[in-house]
This record gives sequence, C-alpha cells and structure tokens, in this order.
Amino acid sequence: MSEIQTIETQEAPQAIGPYSQAKVFGQIVFCSGQIPLDPKTQALVGGGIKEQTEQVCKNIQGLLKAAGTDLSKVLKSSCFLKDMNQFADFNEVYGKYFGATKPARSTVEVARLPKDVLVEIEVIATR
Repeated sequence: MSEIQTIETQEAPQAIGPYSQAKVFGQIVFCSGQIPLDPKTQALVGGGIKEQTEQVCKNIQGLLKAAGTDLSKVLKSSCFLKDMNQFADFNEVYGKYFGATKPARSTVEVARLPKDVLVEIEVIATR
C-alpha cells in the first residue's frame, strides 16, 4: 500500500493555513490551490489577471518539480476566477503553460478568493 507523502518547497508560497502545499499518493500528486504569491517574499504580485496567472503557474511548476513531476503530467486543473470577463486574458497565459498538455479543466467564477486575488488554480498530476 502506498504511503502519503507531504510536499514542502521554497519554490512555491508557504501554506497560509492548516493545509499542505501538496500531497502525493502513489504516483498521483494533489497540489493545493495556488494564488499569486511570490514564494520568496510571500507577498502578492502586482498587476492584473495576466500577471497573477503567470505567478500562479510558476508556483504550480515549483510544486510539481518538488514532487518529481512537471506540467506535462497534469491530468486535471480547477481554475477559479474573480471575474469571468477576464477569461480570455487568463486563458492566454494559462495556454502558455498548459497548451501542449491540455489537461481536463474546470473554470468557474467565484465571489471571492483568498487575499482578494483574481485567480487561483489547483492541479492533480501524475509522476
């Protein structure tokens, strides 16, 4: 039976609550939702949806690297946007990172996100 492994890395923001950055069970990696925090400073990045999506994707890359995998192995992403009117700009940046992989995806508009950010993304990947 597989053991559950906790992933901790400086390549992604530290957890700001009672949760892990990521968990691994067998060959499946479950990444907690990433918001646009700079992992070096724990501060929100400036800018709009494009800049925030860019930072979120970089944070996901850091988590996946620490778990021994990468964006090409993402099976599913769940994307949360503050404003669906920004979907095209979000999707442009998202496509730079996930375009070749094309994981299964859900994208929804939500009333509010942690720290009032514009975007949060969580992923499930394989190793």
